[in-house]
Amino acid sequence: MTGDGEVVYSTSQLAAAAGYSVQQIRDLERLGVIPAARRKSNGYRAFEPVHLQALAVYRSLAVAIGPVPARSTLQRLYHLPSDEAAALVGSWHIELARQRTEAIAGVRALDIISAEATGTATADIEDAMTITELAGALGVRPSTLRFWEQAHLVTPERVTSMRVRRYPQQAIRAARITAALRAAGYRIPELQNLMQSLPESLAAGDLDAARARLQGRLDAIGGRMWALMRAGGDIAALLTR
Repeated sequence: MTGDGEVVYSTSQLAAAAGYSVQQIRDLERLGVIPAARRKSNGYRAFEPVHLQALAVYRSLAVAIGPVPARSTLQRLYHLPSDEAAALVGSWHIELARQRTEAIAGVRALDIISAEATGTATADIEDAMTITELAGALGVRPSTLRFWEQAHLVTPERVTSMRVRRYPQQAIRAARITAALRAAGYRIPELQNLMQSLPESLAAGDLDAARARLQGRLDAIGGRMWALMRAGGDIAALLTR
């Protein structure tokens, strides 16, 4: 603190207060993640409470959306009009909400698949669907279904001289499982191995493992949402200073 009551941090003091290393503070300033510090007459940096606040914002954003997107977001925020800054933060809320909806849909799909596999429920699907109908039912693009076909995850029938895709019940079930497991975070090679085990093992332990992964993803998304809400309040305070 200076003689006139102004709070000033050296680089090491700011690093200690924020829980970062001295080099991290220098890097974040250089990258524009925190505002540039003013320089004293001796050339040393003089950081202020706004820099501590900016570091708190970065920490919360890094948890919410990842360190690289957090750096990019803060680099832009300082130079945007207030409405555009609010819209940028809002876009991350929308993205996390989309990911949560996707994961919840995956859990529900797994519940339906499990019930069908154990004979406790009857599939409420049509005898066959077109690629447009199935894509709409799953909430994916037709190109996604074509990619799954190329990866040998879903195999439609081909009808008419135009070779139009037609998805019978078995293909619809495979597509539903693929969509649910993709929402759980499974990668294509993992899915290719799992789908070879249909219908026996995937209907049992593998579905439970997928459900656990989806629940873990939901928990993680919830934590990221809370971090983003904390960051939002700090961003509003930071930008109004």
